[in-house]
Amino acid sequence: MTEQELLDKGYRKYSGKDIDVFFNTNICEHSGHCVRSNGDVFDVNRRPWIIADNADSAEVAEIIDGCPSGALKYVLHK
Repeated sequence: MTEQELLDKGYRKYSGKDIDVFFNTNICEHSGHCVRSNGDVFDVNRRPWIIADNADSAEVAEIIDGCPSGALKYVLHK
């Protein structure tokens, strides 16, 4: 899915150097998978709550791939 398609579907973009993270609050099931996986990247008590550069892009992508609801998506930079 492209960045524009994600934005059109209601996802919000959190930019990083190597990876952009997209989140759609309307889809989120609040399972906590992301926060438990890496609190340096995903911290609901911080604004912005997602800082994509706080971990290696491969780790961020792996966490997002495990999101049970699909509320998190990503686009890797080329």
